[in-house]
Amino acid sequence: LHRVDRRQRQMCIRDRSGIVTTLNLTAAQDHKVTASGITTITVSGGTEADSHTVRIINSGITTVGFSTFFLFPSGSAPSLPTASGAISLISFTVNRVGAGGTQLLAGASLNFS
Repeated sequence: LHRVDRRQRQMCIRDRSGIVTTLNLTAAQDHKVTASGITTITVSGGTEADSHTVRIINSGITTVGFSTFFLFPSGSAPSLPTASGAISLISFTVNRVGAGGTQLLAGASLNFS
């Protein structure tokens, strides 16, 4: 895990393969995940109304999934590209945090090239 301070925002960079990757929403607003194999993204922390981005870069053939904290407009997570080198951007706002369960209102921009 590397942390870089940029323009009063922190960025967390994670290299993950075949595991659950937890994004600490208290530590950063911009998250970068280099994923390979099968990777599931979840979160911890966060403050209601905060906005975040997750940049996902595939390293090799990759399947990325999301925890149930992420709520997408269609009611299901988007199908991210699996090809090596594909880049996707997930943007979300924290709708709720706490005992009732974390809710992240998310949108996806897929397959940048």
